[in-house]
Amino acid sequence: MSDASQRWRPSATLATLKARAALLAQARQFFAARGVLEVDTPALINYPVTDVHIHSATVKLPGSSRRNFFLHTSPEYAMKRLLAAGSGDIYQICHVYRGEEGGRLHNAEFTLIEWYRLGWSMSELIGEVEIFAAELLDAAAGGVAERIDYQRAVEAAVGLNPLSATAAELAECAVARGLESRFASGLGRDELLDWLLGVCIGPQLGQHGLCTVQRYPASQASLARLDPQDARVALRFELYRSGVELANGFEELAAAPEQQARFAADQRERERRGLPAAAADELLLEALRAGLPPCAGVAVGFDRLLMLALGAGSLEEVLSFGLDRA
Repeated sequence: MSDASQRWRPSATLATLKARAALLAQARQFFAARGVLEVDTPALINYPVTDVHIHSATVKLPGSSRRNFFLHTSPEYAMKRLLAAGSGDIYQICHVYRGEEGGRLHNAEFTLIEWYRLGWSMSELIGEVEIFAAELLDAAAGGVAERIDYQRAVEAAVGLNPLSATAAELAECAVARGLESRFASGLGRDELLDWLLGVCIGPQLGQHGLCTVQRYPASQASLARLDPQDARVALRFELYRSGVELANGFEELAAAPEQQARFAADQRERERRGLPAAAADELLLEALRAGLPPCAGVAVGFDRLLMLALGAGSLEEVLSFGLDRA
């Protein structure tokens, strides 16, 4: 029987699907025990993301004369609107969709667990994320959780200060570590830093336990506040285990003018890269103008967490159907 004739079968085994259900139940119990409200926001939304690194899927509804809709890449914007409306602490477990995602650790459709804590600092949220990941990974977690500043992680790995190194210095460093010079010459500072983190640094993190990288450069703040004590860095963190990025979190930016300026900067960068224009989410901006309470939030890649917990070799092994079988 040919391989093609077996594509109807699930990517994951029945034992894996049972483990997936049990881990999802454990995640819900974690939040229930802490009084965090589960919410459910739309996957079909009115605005794409402007972030140049994330690609929204476009949806055209038959019979609709209006402009296109989009599949959400994260429930973040909608959840912040709930926070602004007075929801209190909330979490969500949902499928999200991103274009140009592929490989052992990627699938265009995947599951996020995202939550927000009112009045919490980045450090407080990191502590809860460490507990959450350790509980769900169980024996696979092992070791003592480590926290390291982004600057120190880059300096230790490649000998450059990411806050002050020039694009030329970063390009030379990347080429010395395997990036083709013809590609390196066309990349900006943040693109080069992303390459170095993804190729030279990230795979080495969390080999003996959970590892959090915190305080990213301000140019990579995304939706995070800048550190009021050092505007060169943002109150953003990522969690790693066994070289796999599991979570991305922020002490959230609440200022509408600053968020609008970041959306505009994204648009300029999209134009520079030849990417399609992406309208800024006016509903989020209105919510920020109404008042987002001080909070910290994080998104955890559930499928990656499950993959590590089970010792699987790829994301597809823990999905009922990977993209090729969907």
